[in-house]
Amino acid sequence: MSWVFLVMAGLFEMMGVLMINKWNKDRNLKSILLLVAGFGLSFGFLSLAMRTLPMGTAYAVWTGIGASGGAILGMIFYGESRNALRIVFIAMVLGSAVGLKLVS
Repeated sequence: MSWVFLVMAGLFEMMGVLMINKWNKDRNLKSILLLVAGFGLSFGFLSLAMRTLPMGTAYAVWTGIGASGGAILGMIFYGESRNALRIVFIAMVLGSAVGLKLVS
C-alpha cells in the first residue's frame, strides 16, 4: 500500500506544480485553494508512504514523479519544448524511480 500512497503523492505533487502556473496567471481563490490542496495532499500521502518505505527511496521517487510529471504537463498544456533530448532525460528520471522500487 505504501507504493500506492507514494504514487498518489507524486500525482498530487504534479497537481500542485500545475496550480503554481495557474496561480501566476489567474490570482483567484480557486487557484490558491487548488495549489494548497495539491501540495497538502502530496505531503500527506508522502508521509503515509514513509511509514514503511525508506526515506531516501520515498523522497527520490516522489521528486522524480513530480519533476518529470511537471515537465510533461508543461509540454502538454503550455507548449514547452518537446526536444528529443528533453524527453530522454525525463525517461531517465522515471527509469531511476522504477529502479529504486526494484531494489528496495
